[in-house]
Amino acid sequence: MAANFPSLLSQATVRESLWATSAVTPTPVDRIRRLVWKIAVATLALMAVGSATRVMNAGLACPDWPLCYGQLVPQQQMNLQVFLEWFHRLDAALIGLSTLWLVGLSIWYRRQVPGWLPWAAVGALALIGVQGALGGLTVTQLLRFDIVTAHLGTALLFFSAMVVIATCLLPYRSTGTVGRLPWLGLGALVTVYSQCLLGGLVGSRWAAHQCLGLRELCQVMNSHLLGIVPTTLVVLALTWSVWRTPALTYPLRRLGSLASILLVFQLVMGIATFRLRLQVEPLTVTHHTLGAALVGTLVCFTVLAWRDARAAAAGGYDSAEGGIEAEVMTAKA
Repeated sequence: MAANFPSLLSQATVRESLWATSAVTPTPVDRIRRLVWKIAVATLALMAVGSATRVMNAGLACPDWPLCYGQLVPQQQMNLQVFLEWFHRLDAALIGLSTLWLVGLSIWYRRQVPGWLPWAAVGALALIGVQGALGGLTVTQLLRFDIVTAHLGTALLFFSAMVVIATCLLPYRSTGTVGRLPWLGLGALVTVYSQCLLGGLVGSRWAAHQCLGLRELCQVMNSHLLGIVPTTLVVLALTWSVWRTPALTYPLRRLGSLASILLVFQLVMGIATFRLRLQVEPLTVTHHTLGAALVGTLVCFTVLAWRDARAAAAGGYDSAEGGIEAEVMTAKA
C-alpha cells in the first residue's frame, strides 16, 4: 500500500491539474455548448418577434423577400410594422449564420467532440434551410395559414434541437432514480408541442377574432381551448412525479418546478388574452413566448432524464467524467 502511495498521489495531482486547466481554458465542447445556448436564446427571441409581427398585422409589411422593398435596410419605408418584419428577418439571418458557424466548429473539432455532434449540427442547418424556405413562402403566398403554422412548427423544432444539443453537452452525473420520468417528460413535451401548434393554427387563421366577432371558425379555437386540459394534467403529473421521486438530481427538480411555473403563467396569460378579446398585443406575444419556453424546459428535462437513465445503466458516469478519467489514464501511462 505504501509503495502505491506515490502513484496514487501522482494520479490525484494529475486529476486536480486537469480540472483546474478545464476550469480556466474552455474546451472545444465548452465553446460549442455556449454557442448553441446563444443560438437557442436567439431563436426564442425570434419566435417572440414573429408573434409580435403577426399580432401587429406586419406579416406583409415587407412585400418582397428576402429583401425588404428591394433594400437591405428600407429607411424610407421604415415604421413599426416594417421594423418588426425587417428585424424578424435580420434575427433569422444571424441565426442561420451562427448555425453555419456551429457546423464549421463541429467539423473542425470532430476529434475532440462527441461523434454525433457534427451530424446533429448538419441536421440543424437543414432545419434552418426548411425554415428559410417556409419564411419566403409565408410572404409570397400571402400568409397562407398552413404555411404560417408549418413555419412556427419548424421554428419550435429547431429551437428544441438546439436545446437537445446543448443539454447533451452538459456535464451530468446520474443518481439512477428517474424511473418513468423520461417517458413522462417525453409525453408532456409532445402534448405541449401539439398545443403550441394548435395555438399557431388559431393565430394563423385568426380563428379567435373570427369566432368572437363573426361566430366563424369556433371549432378551430375550441380545439385549442380543449387542449388546455390534457396539457395542464400532463405537466402537473410530471411535476408531481418529480417531487415524489427520492434522491433526484437538483437540475431535474428545478426543471420540473420551472415547467409548472411556466404552465401557470401561460394559463394566466391565455385567460387574460381571451377575456380581453386579444386586444392587448403584449399579452398575446407573452402567451406565445411562454409556450415556446415551456417546450424548451420540457426538452431539457427529458434529455437529462434519459441521460440519467442511460448513465445509471452504464455505471453512473457521464461523458464529461469519462473524458477526465481517460485523460488521467493517458497521463499515468
